[in-house]
Amino acid sequence: MAEEAVETRETEITVEGKNMQERKISWPKLRRVDSLNLEAGRVSTLQTHASKVSWKRTLSLAFQSLGVIYGDIGTSPLYVFSSTFTNGSIEHQDDTIGVLSLIIYTIALLPMLKYIFIVLRANDNGDGGTFALYSLICRYAKVSLIPNQQPEDRGLSNYRLETPSNQLRRASKIKEKLENTKTAQVLLFLVTIMGTSMVIGDGVLTPSISVLSAVGGINSLGKNAVVGVSVAILIVLFSVQRFGTDKVGFSFAPIIFVWFLFIGGIGLYNLFKYDLGVLRAFNPAYIITYLKRNRKQGWISLGGVFLCITGTEAMFADLGHFNVRAVQISFSSITFPALIAAYSGQAAYLRKFPGSVSNTFYDSIPDPIYWPTFVVAVAAAIIASQAMISGAFAILSQSQSLGCFPRLKIVHTSAKYEGQVYIPEANYTLMIACVIVTLAFKTTDKIGNAYGIAVVSVMLITTSMLTLIMLVIWKTSIWWIALFFVVFGSIEGVYLSAVLYKFTQGGFLPLVFAFVLMTIMAIWHYVHVERYTFELRNKVSRDFIEKLATNPDINRVPGIGLLYSELVQGIPPIFPHFISNIPSIHSVLVFVSIKPIPISKVALEERFLFRQVEPRDYHMFRCVVRYGYNDVVEEPKEFERQLVEELKQFVHHQHFMLEVEGGTTTTTDHQMGEPQKDGKPTTLHVVEELLQQQPNPSRISTGSNSIVRSVNVAKSTNSSNTVNISVPIQGVEEEIKFVQKAMESGVVYLLGEAEVVAEQKSSLFKKIVVNYAYNFLRKNFRQGEKVLSIPHTRLLRVGMTYEI
Repeated sequence: MAEEAVETRETEITVEGKNMQERKISWPKLRRVDSLNLEAGRVSTLQTHASKVSWKRTLSLAFQSLGVIYGDIGTSPLYVFSSTFTNGSIEHQDDTIGVLSLIIYTIALLPMLKYIFIVLRANDNGDGGTFALYSLICRYAKVSLIPNQQPEDRGLSNYRLETPSNQLRRASKIKEKLENTKTAQVLLFLVTIMGTSMVIGDGVLTPSISVLSAVGGINSLGKNAVVGVSVAILIVLFSVQRFGTDKVGFSFAPIIFVWFLFIGGIGLYNLFKYDLGVLRAFNPAYIITYLKRNRKQGWISLGGVFLCITGTEAMFADLGHFNVRAVQISFSSITFPALIAAYSGQAAYLRKFPGSVSNTFYDSIPDPIYWPTFVVAVAAAIIASQAMISGAFAILSQSQSLGCFPRLKIVHTSAKYEGQVYIPEANYTLMIACVIVTLAFKTTDKIGNAYGIAVVSVMLITTSMLTLIMLVIWKTSIWWIALFFVVFGSIEGVYLSAVLYKFTQGGFLPLVFAFVLMTIMAIWHYVHVERYTFELRNKVSRDFIEKLATNPDINRVPGIGLLYSELVQGIPPIFPHFISNIPSIHSVLVFVSIKPIPISKVALEERFLFRQVEPRDYHMFRCVVRYGYNDVVEEPKEFERQLVEELKQFVHHQHFMLEVEGGTTTTTDHQMGEPQKDGKPTTLHVVEELLQQQPNPSRISTGSNSIVRSVNVAKSTNSSNTVNISVPIQGVEEEIKFVQKAMESGVVYLLGEAEVVAEQKSSLFKKIVVNYAYNFLRKNFRQGEKVLSIPHTRLLRVGMTYEI
């Protein structure tokens, strides 16, 4: 056989068993590693979010995006002119043209140029938003405050760390500075949670200002009637959130499309009827003359002008449901032209009737279509509110998954749209806040003062984080980076100064919201990091496990025990506490770590990482379960099924690799695993290459008594260099049957209830934060078993105190 192998130089693989799924995987290394230090990993070949989408599908997504993304910016014409000329009159006739010019170039520069053509490129495998930018930075630089990074995570399909070939010294220096400066890491985290807090605050302000301005069409009934109807609509809106919006795109898109037809058509009608001369506003010189003529008052009015781009951040934050090209098409071809036509028509109407500035939109509607427009306006306002409310839920869900927010009940309302979630506690909190804001302010002018601060703050944060991405990840030319930061940073800085001027007139509201939310996030994340560090310092030693295996007083009970912990680098200190209180262990014990990954989604076949804890016959395993911040945590029954199936596959892989290393192979010239001098492949390299060429070995059936892989390799024409491998995998079926029998006996969840307190030597401030603030949040939010939906009949909890 050896001579035939030399002559034919062929490689044969025979696999006895059932059919395997045809999917390739790759193994980083075929070697046995210590189970307490490294994790095994494999890479999926599934398509990522960045996969190519057909033009037909792209156009369909572009239409659907109208109903999800543009409700907020689309309803801005309801209140922009009234918020700009707050005194109810226009002093100079050309002021209308000056404001229109500001509106045109604000929309063209910020939503169109900045977001559509630049910011959308900084997506995280198709997902957008502040967390997406933060996760992108965390992948390229070790700036995460939680020390749970693993090299295997880089092998995930969606990790995507392709960098340009012309790596610059500047990017390396900045990255090194970020990784070695704790202050920079904390600052980056604070900026991220500030941006997300502002967006959540929009979930309060958007429904209030949108519904109030839309209902303004019945002003003839009086201000109290408008406020009352608005409050009623808001209560109904929040009350139906629990039912979800399963077909949000196709349900809402036609309404918003009709809305854009209405405002665009009315705008063109007014433009041709009253004054085509307002199109002179495309000359930016009118901006300069307007600001010179009005000076301080013109600068203050910028706060109202800025409201024309509220909702711009939604184009990026809601990107995950669509794709970049779809958003670019929908904004460029429908939203932008409709908005320009609407504002131009209102400006033309105001040139003729300057006294109608307080109710420009409804006064400019032709009488025959007044009530149809009113109905569509209210519907569009509700849709705009719905989008921001859903966005607030999604952000809170992401915050919780990344350890930045206390545990909440997350209800997934759609099987089709994974990002659609409902959070009962947040829903009713937002509803109460919206009703209070509406009753307290009563007019869109004061709410607009608050709204502007929230929107421009998020934009500035996006500009700053994107500049960092350009420096570290994209490695763009420094001149382009400087141009981007100076141009957009200056524009947004000017607008921020204008909206802050009205801080006492309602502008403080979003800052109060953001401060409260940031405080909660910062406290929770700080203690979360400290808890993880404590467990890392006090993880169980290998000696303890070896003594445990030989201890006759420890009973083994039937079934699988899942001991939950956040630690991914070893066995948590809660385990000895379990043993001391309950001197028994399940026949199969798995230390489960739920680990958030700084990507949006993790493919199912890449979710589980297993290692066996020595000694092997003790049937103890460690499992790291990796989830992206947009992934859904499965129900217990499905989670158990997936985990056990992946455990069986791991057992098979482990046996195969142990047999390869166990001495059943024969080599003549070199030891297995060492590279040859002439560059020819070694035995392990051959096995690894063969595995990569085969369908997924993790799906190999173990129904037969043994699985034999025989590899005959001729590494040269010299017969003395022949390598023969015959690898019988024995005992694998018995161990897999053992795991299956334990599964049938039942799965029990072991949950450590760790109470966290500050050390006695800690500062007074730390004691207040940990002992009072954090514990107050922990006790008043949901516990771990409720979040994971663990059945109480299969839950075992043991308490322990961590001193941090």
